[in-house]
Amino acid sequence: MTETSDTPKTGYEIIQGYLKTIDGSPGVYRMLDTESRVLYVGKARNLRARVSNYARPSGHSGRIARMISNTASMMFLTTKTETEALLLEQNLIKQLKPKFNVLLRDDKSFPNILVTADQDYPQIKKHRGAKKEKGNYYGPFASAGAVNRTLNQLQRVFLLRDCSNAMFESRTRPCLQHQIKRCSAPCVGKISPTEYQKTVQDAQKFLNGKSTDIQARLASDMAQASEDMEFERAAALRDRIKALTQVQTAQGINPQGVSEADIIALHLDQGQACVQVFFIRANQNWGNRDYYPRVGPDVDAAEVLEAFIGQFYDTREPPRQLILSNEIENPDLMADALSGKLGRKVELLVPKRGEKAELVDGALRNARESLARKLAETATQTNLLKGLAEAFDLDGPPQRIEVYDNSHIQGTNAVGGMIVAGPDGMMKNQYRKFNIRGEELTPGDDFGMMKEVLTRRFKRLLKEDPDRKLGMWPELLLIDGGAGQVSAVASIMREYGVEDIPMVGVAKGIDRDAGKEEFYRVGKRPMALRHNDPVLYFIQRLRDEAHRFAIGTHRAKRAKAVGVTPLDEVPGVGAARKRALLAHFGSAKAVGRANLSDLLAVDGVSSALAERIYAFFHERG
Repeated sequence: MTETSDTPKTGYEIIQGYLKTIDGSPGVYRMLDTESRVLYVGKARNLRARVSNYARPSGHSGRIARMISNTASMMFLTTKTETEALLLEQNLIKQLKPKFNVLLRDDKSFPNILVTADQDYPQIKKHRGAKKEKGNYYGPFASAGAVNRTLNQLQRVFLLRDCSNAMFESRTRPCLQHQIKRCSAPCVGKISPTEYQKTVQDAQKFLNGKSTDIQARLASDMAQASEDMEFERAAALRDRIKALTQVQTAQGINPQGVSEADIIALHLDQGQACVQVFFIRANQNWGNRDYYPRVGPDVDAAEVLEAFIGQFYDTREPPRQLILSNEIENPDLMADALSGKLGRKVELLVPKRGEKAELVDGALRNARESLARKLAETATQTNLLKGLAEAFDLDGPPQRIEVYDNSHIQGTNAVGGMIVAGPDGMMKNQYRKFNIRGEELTPGDDFGMMKEVLTRRFKRLLKEDPDRKLGMWPELLLIDGGAGQVSAVASIMREYGVEDIPMVGVAKGIDRDAGKEEFYRVGKRPMALRHNDPVLYFIQRLRDEAHRFAIGTHRAKRAKAVGVTPLDEVPGVGAARKRALLAHFGSAKAVGRANLSDLLAVDGVSSALAERIYAFFHERG
């Protein structure tokens, strides 16, 4: 085939042309294809030297050679330092998700423990997100489960309250937590503020890794109580010492020589990668999490680990030490970047012997085992997707399946849920919820709800990815329902001109038993799968996951609605004044019946606010 003048040139010759326009400054470069899609983002100490490497016609790995052959243009940004280039490179990779870069696909925040401040009886609770509330934060913990286990231990030993301020202020007798010896019942004065503050300080010492000091003091206090013949107090202290001992035993491996570090181990196999991260804080293991960054078949460990660290700490605070399984390409540069972010020195270590090396070995074993499980699951998932394609006459195994379900109670708090599955299993970061807005819908109108959800979904797809190049479009829709739902969804798809997406309705059989599902498609007779067909079990799991997600979203919406009162609509009435009004009058209805003098008697309610509240309720009536 003869190349015409209209065919865009690509490859090393295009790259050679840029050598005349760039100098030896540090900076970031982008390689783009013929449609201006970013193929790769890289940093360089010397841009001209780095680009000249790509301008050679040979001597590249398979991945780099493919990238060069697809390159039609380049973009450059110079920086003052190479550290700035590193930070800019990682930001652009996360933003642009280039095809040939190592990409961290999971960007969830980690939970912390918060001990609140500015209160006589501080609360201890799980916290996730921005640290806006006053208090002391401890973390990160690897998961909600790790936080919950630690909170459970702290309550057993230190008897701190975990209830909300509103519940705390409204209690008239101890709750169940006190009965099972998990709380000292400060809400009803079972402990003085001074004594409670001592237990808070002990809990904070424990979270700072000073549990030995606490145990010695508790033992001394228990002996003194026995001597003073305060046997009930001595028994309570004995129980706390016992609980603390159990906590220390249950924590497992806690390094003595590592006070604050993340242990990061990488294992590569069959073009796949697993990075295992262990969080060590206050000489305690606060859990671990595995990650599966997107990598190519011929990347090396140093490149993968450096890319992972740069993206992982882009939005997270690094610890004082990163203890690694492998060297990275630019350790000094990464240490400078992380130190600048933290405002103090961050060390990168690759230990060869001793306790740190043992910690890395443990993390590496976890990474190896996790990746083996992942590869086995992926192989199974691949076979299931092939079976799905054969069962429903699809062009090929679907790379993105979207499953929809609705949840409501007699039409109230209605929500729609969308879950997504693909070759790697459930893609939970792609799940979406839809609050049903249609005011004209009849309560319980499942057809109408599904129509609203799908209409909003396709409108968004057509707006954000009209050319279907970003991987956001489904290759198969599964709908919870039979012929009616399928017909309704088909009409929406025709309306938006997306009739090329296969769709299957999943309905229970005549006995509504799992295993007797019938499948509906446009223009085809209903069908069923064999009772023991793995594809049937796969579809059931997808449907059940969609149902679970929709139900959970509905319950959360309903729970939120339970706490809503007309007071929420009154301008100037915030959470504190709402609590004061409800505590004074007993209910929002009673507030609405109150006269001005009664409203003025409430602590924190000014004359202007009292008039506003009075006018709000009486104008409504």
